[in-house]
Amino acid sequence: MTSDLDVVIAGGGRVGFQTAELLAERGHDVTIVERDEGVADAVADEWVATVITGDATNPEIIEQADIERADAVAALTGETGLNLAVCLAAVELSPGTRTVARIDRAGGQAYTRFVDAVVFPERAGARVAANEIVGGDVRTLADVTGSLDIMLVRVTEEAPAAGRKLADVRLPAGSLVVSDDDGERIARSETTLTPGHRYVVAVEPDVVDEVLRLMRG
Repeated sequence: MTSDLDVVIAGGGRVGFQTAELLAERGHDVTIVERDEGVADAVADEWVATVITGDATNPEIIEQADIERADAVAALTGETGLNLAVCLAAVELSPGTRTVARIDRAGGQAYTRFVDAVVFPERAGARVAANEIVGGDVRTLADVTGSLDIMLVRVTEEAPAAGRKLADVRLPAGSLVVSDDDGERIARSETTLTPGHRYVVAVEPDVVDEVLRLMRG
């Protein structure tokens, strides 16, 4: 999932808004569903995304967000139960849509039975949520100070860079393949990007999607 995406975010608070900002900066189309009218108005004033005021667990409201066309739905409110309900409703209306839920307590991996990915905003910022929305073969290792992402990316069979040496891959400025996931050695120009293997990559936010297209197709 690396081309421009249609993403629906439930929750226009800090986490939801910052995630929407990042996705919009990367060229994705974002719709925010927020039940608090005041929060919805504040988000709309920022011109970051299409904003719908209402309860995202209401089928009539979520359908207004064109859920059937959405590539991903991320429920990022501060309520775990509500987030799970939004994701389950989204899958019922649009099977196959990627779902990401914000979980407010430890042990959240148990919820991956019901959603494709979970995020813990207490431990990770909006960039982690944005990368989970984009796809499952990308994991943010560190939400470092500043805007840089340190990610673990699995190379797919169909990726343009698959099977090629780094010297032959035109990575954009602002990106660097650091090492294999075993961390045994620093990546060099002769390092081959082997399909199925994972690599640690440092990326500036404005080239994240370009790097993912090269490494994942």
